[in-house]
Amino acid sequence: MTYKEALEHIHSIEWRGSRPGLSRIRELCAAIGNPQKNLCFVHVAGTNGKGSFCAMLESVLRASGYKTGLFTSPYVKTFRERMRVGGENITEEELTSIIEFKKPFADSMADLPTEFELITAAAFEYFRRSRCDIVVLEVGMGGRLDSTNIIDPPELAAIGEISLDHTSFLGSTIKAIAGEKAGIIKDDSPVLFYGTDKEAYSVIESAAKNHGCEFRTPDYDALFVKKSTPHGSIFDYKEMRDVKIPLAGLYQPKNATAVIEAAQMLAAKGWNITEETIKAGLLSVSWPARFELLRENPIIIFDGGHNPQGVRACADSVAAYFGTGRCVTVLTGIMKDKDTDVAASVISEMAASVYTVTPANARALSAAEYAVKFREHSVPATPCETVGDGVRAAVADAVANNRPLIINGSLYLYEEALRELDIVCPKS
Repeated sequence: MTYKEALEHIHSIEWRGSRPGLSRIRELCAAIGNPQKNLCFVHVAGTNGKGSFCAMLESVLRASGYKTGLFTSPYVKTFRERMRVGGENITEEELTSIIEFKKPFADSMADLPTEFELITAAAFEYFRRSRCDIVVLEVGMGGRLDSTNIIDPPELAAIGEISLDHTSFLGSTIKAIAGEKAGIIKDDSPVLFYGTDKEAYSVIESAAKNHGCEFRTPDYDALFVKKSTPHGSIFDYKEMRDVKIPLAGLYQPKNATAVIEAAQMLAAKGWNITEETIKAGLLSVSWPARFELLRENPIIIFDGGHNPQGVRACADSVAAYFGTGRCVTVLTGIMKDKDTDVAASVISEMAASVYTVTPANARALSAAEYAVKFREHSVPATPCETVGDGVRAAVADAVANNRPLIINGSLYLYEEALRELDIVCPKS
């Protein structure tokens, strides 16, 4: 099997679709020797912010001397980003070997696994083969029935901000969705909730109590941000002074304080993590496509916020860095199963002009349909045939009007937008 064939197998039509449930992933993992049972995990759920949290915590654990695994989704440049060891993507050869090993077991199942189940099992096997000390494991969707939830009680279960997303699978209320996320909580395994919704807090605290778990939340009142720019932030948290993170966005210091709490909870369990390694890990973290500064002249930022909470976080950061009102040019594309009306409304608060594109995904909302939603808010909106057309038009608009350019929406835009930017305005 070649790497190309391995990817084709993963993405082949018979694997597609979301079918919540744990029976298939349990059967597949049992067939290959239950690799997840040989690993320690931090299990992370939430609607927004969990990717940044996972990246920061993995960096802290790596700075503390541990061999780390990291499982996240989606990817922004290469599929191999989804499973990493020691900060490095899985190689083409390693992924191909694991998929070739798994294929006969998966093919023989009466109820074929979904794409995400196949990927999860492959990640477990990769981390086992790599002999990881600890794996930061991001939930794909929900928690209770997510394929990552066949692990034994983790070293820590962390649950972040919760908002209305994937409602057809998880429920139409915050309470219902919080209940699904709380499904990752297991007996006597510490729980960190770093969201702010009171209803979600109540659900998750209750679940932690029912399982006999330590329960903790960050004290955001003890967070003092000294400086925040598109290059990152410097902040104090409780007794920890001058913590630096290179990730931009007003929301990242909050994510970082949650990571500090998580690291201290792990330290209390015997993991060798110190203030020095926490600071070193946070300083060295890399997590692209989340309010990422791509260019400085003109200022171009990519932010992958695509649900209402994520788009609001992007707009709040724009207001803090560049001023309130319609002060930026926006290039955007989104999936049609997201709350596109709310996204357009929030983006319209900051956009002087908008260029819409259709991301390369079957679920994408067309550029023409999305442009109409902005015009309803009296924002000039131009649908573009391709992402390349959109990048060229948006950059020209930003330069002509001396405005920052915000590329916002689906992460499926990221790689193509970067490729076009390298042509239109290469890095100096």
